[in-house]
Amino acid sequence: MPTTESADNDQLFVLTAVLLTPAQFPSVLGDDYPEVCAGLGLEPYAEGYGLVLGQDGDGGRWTVVTEDVSLVACAIAAWDCGMEYDLSPGENSIVGALPGWPLALAVAAPGVPKPHDPEPPEGDPAPLTPPDAEEWGPAQRRLGADEIAMQWAAWREQVEGDVSFAEPGDEAHEGVRRVLKEARGYVNEPPPPGRVRSSFAAGEARTLRVDGPGWSMVARTDDIAFVLLDDEPGEVHPVGRGPELPGLLAALDELAARPV
Repeated sequence: MPTTESADNDQLFVLTAVLLTPAQFPSVLGDDYPEVCAGLGLEPYAEGYGLVLGQDGDGGRWTVVTEDVSLVACAIAAWDCGMEYDLSPGENSIVGALPGWPLALAVAAPGVPKPHDPEPPEGDPAPLTPPDAEEWGPAQRRLGADEIAMQWAAWREQVEGDVSFAEPGDEAHEGVRRVLKEARGYVNEPPPPGRVRSSFAAGEARTLRVDGPGWSMVARTDDIAFVLLDDEPGEVHPVGRGPELPGLLAALDELAARPV
């Protein structure tokens, strides 16, 4: 578990941290970087933020926002390797401490009361709470796309043979056609930062994550794509390479936000 640190002169038992940048942010919170920032009451600065989630001595949930993105990135990398890391953002880098957690955590700090939201002063916003992802909707759709990106090989194996690219006359794939049309529109008119993200994949390929109003697409630049739609609960639509997809994915990769 991350070590105990201090923030805003109050002891904070750090539980985890996440990055909030145009290229890396918790997808469950929104379709793009500005949308996620707005939900947290933050300005969508290009440099981004680090979010440190923890508990105070009374067990209250707090999210500390820091501009020291590199520090948080180093901490996350160390924890992923099973190493300890002293995550203690400098006072000058702290933007603020927000009551509550924007993400659901299954862990708690030892030796303090169980996690609870602190009582906000009168007139202050309510504490942050995780999006409801129990039922199908934007949050669960985005989480589904996250899962496909993380487990690409397993999902790819489920696709038997060649998958045909959605044809204009194929009414069964009207939703997929709409997604591909809107994705092509991003090439001509770039969307808000974070709507298109690119990350490393096997070989020289890239994993693309593309989101829009009511839809998410996950693709490999050297392979196929998967589309999820808000209005088709639980359905995952594979989209084959065909004559159009390779060029579309290459163009999207050119404009995508990439981790530094």
